[in-house]
Amino acid sequence: METQLIISGFGGQGALFAGTLLAYAAMENGRQVSWIPSYGPEMRGGTAHCTVIISDDEIGSPVVRNPSAAIVMNLPSLDRYEPVIQPNGVLIVNSSLVDREPSRSDLRWRMVPANAIAEELGDRRMANMVLLGAYLAVEPIFTLEQIEESLARHIPSHRRGLLESNYQALRQGFEAARAAVAA
Repeated sequence: METQLIISGFGGQGALFAGTLLAYAAMENGRQVSWIPSYGPEMRGGTAHCTVIISDDEIGSPVVRNPSAAIVMNLPSLDRYEPVIQPNGVLIVNSSLVDREPSRSDLRWRMVPANAIAEELGDRRMANMVLLGAYLAVEPIFTLEQIEESLARHIPSHRRGLLESNYQALRQGFEAARAAVAA
């Protein structure tokens, strides 16, 4: 089994942290992993994305041209990555910031209002965890418990007070994706 995932959004949305969390979960659960960040010159508001490869076997190359999945947090990310996802791949879209559904009929996709859910939880910065939870509902490469365990081990110390809220964001994203009408 090998999963190639791109997580993309504006800088400051937490795309890189969501990818880092998946990478830690992979390592802690005996998988091979590659994580590569990429971001524009702006720290907040510029483009930020990362690629994550999770595999049962050695990873031959960290380069991802046609991912098996993408989590897109904004419209520019949807426009950029929808065309390159492998057929029957997974696409998770933040419908709070994206005003159109995916156009491809050969993808398993979900529209999830990640910003709205995160704001209901009291912190819009948790939209990344909402979308990660949604991804796990469609592509269960890890259980929510495995992700929560990794999050507890790797959340920065100055964010530990947000741990329970992040758990709620993961769970609500998971449930939102399960309830969403999908292609």
